[in-house]
Amino acid sequence: MKKSILIIVITLLLAFFTAASFASNVQKDSGIQDTGIVPSQDDEGEGEDEETDTETEEAPEQDEDGEEEEEEPRQNQDLILNAEEGGLVGISGLVTYTNPFFGEGTVQPLVILEDQTGFVDRNTVYIFPLESQVLGQITSDFKTSPFSYSMVLPIEPRGGERDVDNDGIDELGVQIYAPAYWDNTYGGPFLEERDMGGGGWSTAYASTVTSGELDMQREVIGGKMVIYAPDDDQSFPINFGEDGLLFTDDDQEMVDLPAGWTTVDLDTEPFTFDRARNQFIPLLEPEGAALIDYSELSYTEAFDSLVEELRESYAFSDIKNLDWDALKEEYMPLFEEAEENESALDYRRALRAFLWEIPDGHVNGGFVQSDFVEAISGGIGMGIRDVDDGRVIVNYLLPAGPAADADILLGAEIVSIDGVTTTNYVDDAVAWSAPFSTSHVERLQKLRYATRYPANAEVLIEYINPGETDVLSKTLSTVNEFDSFSQSSFFTGRTGLELPVEFDVLDEGIGYVEITGFLDNQLLTIQLWERMIQDLNNNGIDTLVIDMRQNGGGFGFLADMMASYFFEEALITGNSEEFDKDLGEFVTKPENARHLILPPDRSLFYGGDIVVLVGPACASACEFFSYDLTLNNRAVIVGQYPSAGLGGGVNDLRMPEGESVRYTVGRAVDADGDIHIEGIGVVPNIVVPVTEETLFTDDDVVLQTAIDYLQGDIDFEFPSATEEVEEAGSEEGESDSESTSDESEEGESSEEESEESTDETATDEEGEENSEEGSEDESTDESTDEASSEEESGQVGLDFTASLATGDIYDAEITSGESDFFEVSLSKGDVVDIVAIAEDMLSLDLQMVIYSPTGEELFSNDDLDLKNFNPGFLGAQVPEDSVIVVEIRAFDEEQSGPYQFVIIPSDSVPEEDEEEGSDG
Repeated sequence: MKKSILIIVITLLLAFFTAASFASNVQKDSGIQDTGIVPSQDDEGEGEDEETDTETEEAPEQDEDGEEEEEEPRQNQDLILNAEEGGLVGISGLVTYTNPFFGEGTVQPLVILEDQTGFVDRNTVYIFPLESQVLGQITSDFKTSPFSYSMVLPIEPRGGERDVDNDGIDELGVQIYAPAYWDNTYGGPFLEERDMGGGGWSTAYASTVTSGELDMQREVIGGKMVIYAPDDDQSFPINFGEDGLLFTDDDQEMVDLPAGWTTVDLDTEPFTFDRARNQFIPLLEPEGAALIDYSELSYTEAFDSLVEELRESYAFSDIKNLDWDALKEEYMPLFEEAEENESALDYRRALRAFLWEIPDGHVNGGFVQSDFVEAISGGIGMGIRDVDDGRVIVNYLLPAGPAADADILLGAEIVSIDGVTTTNYVDDAVAWSAPFSTSHVERLQKLRYATRYPANAEVLIEYINPGETDVLSKTLSTVNEFDSFSQSSFFTGRTGLELPVEFDVLDEGIGYVEITGFLDNQLLTIQLWERMIQDLNNNGIDTLVIDMRQNGGGFGFLADMMASYFFEEALITGNSEEFDKDLGEFVTKPENARHLILPPDRSLFYGGDIVVLVGPACASACEFFSYDLTLNNRAVIVGQYPSAGLGGGVNDLRMPEGESVRYTVGRAVDADGDIHIEGIGVVPNIVVPVTEETLFTDDDVVLQTAIDYLQGDIDFEFPSATEEVEEAGSEEGESDSESTSDESEEGESSEEESEESTDETATDEEGEENSEEGSEDESTDESTDEASSEEESGQVGLDFTASLATGDIYDAEITSGESDFFEVSLSKGDVVDIVAIAEDMLSLDLQMVIYSPTGEELFSNDDLDLKNFNPGFLGAQVPEDSVIVVEIRAFDEEQSGPYQFVIIPSDSVPEEDEEEGSDG
């Protein structure tokens, strides 16, 4: 045997230094190139055959009578297959996948011999030691399923050793491995903590099978393991035991292992142990990752299966009040008719109409290109937008287009279209990028499609030109023009040639970076990102604008990791609730927690001031990155609108006629378990108004606002004093008084265009919420007008104008020389804007002072910013139930006039000069 080993080693060394081709049955360097492990040899006895090495052999032990003792028979040797081959040397296999996201953004795929010590110890943050990582070779195109791999095992592996035989004797134990597929994005050629997602062991595309059941999460329940015994004294369980779990105390039946490498088949009962030199071991796609395929079913069968899948797995059925039975009853006749007529077109239209019923920007399928082209092929050379005062105006004119030729001017108010008021016409418009998670994205998209018509149509437009009062009327004929349509795209200006990270330094000395997506080459993305961080630090650039306005999403984990470069401590950012079939409900699993993993090289930490720019095209992973930077007030968010509000992980499934359906299966929650992206999005701290001034400038007003803030020209501070209010409330005693006024529904969110950026929302999350701003109940106001709470508040001698709570909008009027006092009850978890809005802020300059219930002044505010003279505080976070007292007074005691006092969720604060009920 020693001769055989020596011959193999000499052969390998000669082959290595002569660069000759390796024979397929030779150990291929025994992993030396991949691991740096040098085979060890005995100093003595090299080259001697075991049969002739009699001088060093010990004589068999004898009993007192001189008879040889019989050795105890080894356990369960009949379970060891191919024992004569001497142990495993090489592995090959196939990796078959159907998941459409497999390999996206991957440029350094790996198959490694994965150390299973983490599983044995149930240590979900176990990091594979560098010395244990044996790298295999991917031997075909991994972008084509299935792809192949091969691996040569090292002579002396260096993984964790665990004694798993439960015999009470302290022994070396065995090393336990499983071949597994990984993506290497960070650091050097081996996997680090970020590559491993925080550590543990593989649950997908490995030789083992793990459970998806809640009470068996991540438990290995089948497949194959590869084990190494350092000597002949080690044992291994032959079954899962009564508890059905590997490596637990009830594992009593064992097999005695020969030294060296052995494969364990966990799918046999009992386990079998294979010692063949070369073995085929496939890496397995788990059921949860495999693509659901209904493509071979009939139209009606596929639709029925789709509804049942959505009924069980869709993440927001309850949040969005979806009645699957009613939807099935409504749309099944359309699928039956398509099936009867054998019409693929009717089938696709039915599928599209059904999916549009789900108000979720991640949902898509059944897009009919011919219908889309026919519906939008005609234009009138005009685009329209809402402005903050409630008007719909012309924001784009095509030179020499039908609208311009009819003397419609830029900035003209559009009063009606085809005899329907513009607001109602836009509401009824068909936006082909549906469905939408949020009302503000839906509104923006409907504005875009409201001026698209079939070819050769006639359109009656009523309008008021700027500076005029007369309503004019013109009938326009559509022409074949798309400029007016393209200019309103959320992704206008993009060429598709952009790098995932593009960095520059602005003239003001401020760093500027645009992240165009999280679905590109992940290695390149990280390399560009780290280069930027290094340049910022090396050049002392201590301010940075991160532009996320045209980032359609991608991999949420990549987004989290890129955000981690701005933090000095690892943070839990949230989790994902997924449906558990056994419990019949959505549950939060600890292993799904989203968290930041800091780069090991702390020179890559950036501690400067940051502004993040968001908009309605910032969706999914883009929103998670942006949200991450709101933690600990790490960055200021600037924009005209919130982000898209797509807060969930997605799956795809196959349908007939080559169609696929994407739907949300995991709903993202924050660290407190609250839905924080879906239907809400990331809401700007500093809201840039939408007016003629901001629409018709050549400047990038959102970027300029960020620059102004970083240069100190805009006065914004996070309302940290709110924490003092909360502490005062808990220390001084909190009021249990509740406002009787109706709460306005929170949240606006945004949505990306499905036909423009469907791919980019790949693996993240989504959401929807119908925002209702400015609603108030007059009877509620009357009841709260009379509320006076001296005893509850602890402030003696105050007659409160009203007692209010989150969600209230109160109409009031300041009298000269007088102040209004409000008692405000805040609830734990609220994120609110507290603002006083003068009807005419130029003639009524208000001030706001906030007190504790005992009358201690906590903080005050005169103006929100240089352009908005109304006082208030935006984005105040409330960790505990508390009560504050708010005083509103005029800066000039002689001033008087009407105003609104607003305490609403921070994603629905009315913008400057915004009329009640308008959609900001």
